[in-house]
Amino acid sequence: MGQQETFDTAPTLAKVFVRAALAGKKSGSTLPGSELVLAGHTVDREHLLDYQRLCGFGVDDVLPHTYPHILGFPLQAELMARKAFPLPLVGLVHVENAITVRRTLTAADVLDVAVHAEALREHPKGRQVDLVTEVSVAGEPVWSGRSTYLARGRRTPDAERGTEAPPIPTGVAAARWRLPGNLGRRYAAVSGDVNPIHMHPLTAKAMGFPKAIAHGMWTSARVLAALGRSVNGPSTSHVWFRKPVLLPGSIDLVVDRSASSVVAGLRSTRRPETEHLVLTLTTHD
Repeated sequence: MGQQETFDTAPTLAKVFVRAALAGKKSGSTLPGSELVLAGHTVDREHLLDYQRLCGFGVDDVLPHTYPHILGFPLQAELMARKAFPLPLVGLVHVENAITVRRTLTAADVLDVAVHAEALREHPKGRQVDLVTEVSVAGEPVWSGRSTYLARGRRTPDAERGTEAPPIPTGVAAARWRLPGNLGRRYAAVSGDVNPIHMHPLTAKAMGFPKAIAHGMWTSARVLAALGRSVNGPSTSHVWFRKPVLLPGSIDLVVDRSASSVVAGLRSTRRPETEHLVLTLTTHD
């Protein structure tokens, strides 16, 4: 790891996205070696409450499985918006996310959040990169996440696609959720992720989408919340994002608990053949 840069407060994502939009074209084949650190972060309980309610988690002092991701995401965006980063932040597609919770975290824990980039590689549809977030408490590693992003570009048909997702479960839906048109703006208010594709139909159309789309990490969090409270303890999740969820819209949750790892998925209510995500969850004793 190269130079470490420490922040007292998280970067403001609105400013980061504006800077990224004005940056112009990027190129290069190496990643910056710097690690960005948010040191001594104290959880805002009102913010935690808003996140829990919006994503469907129980309301208490326990941090949801996905909550540390939104603490690390501003650091991810800051790193990707810099000139030394070879891929453009605007237009990156979040294709996979893996999280390991090593112990139950609460609002009383003071968190150190560190982010770095690694594994820049070819993909059949462009190039991929991993943004790795590590969270520690008093020097103890307690949570880690790996976000995989795709920059569409020159095709390399022989390149590896990465880990294959299991098939989405079939059968009767375990739940059906009707999502309002303002869900993207509501999640942006909590997460800070103001990417234009989520905010309004007009800004989404300017980026090539027919409507605003739900944040992938909201859909992932909503599925995990539906799987029960054990997801917030020691556990590992892996999610593969498929087709975007257009807003407003209706989606069905399907779950298979027959194996040691739970497999869950989201599919379109109107068109069940349209898969939005597949997720695996393993809980640890």
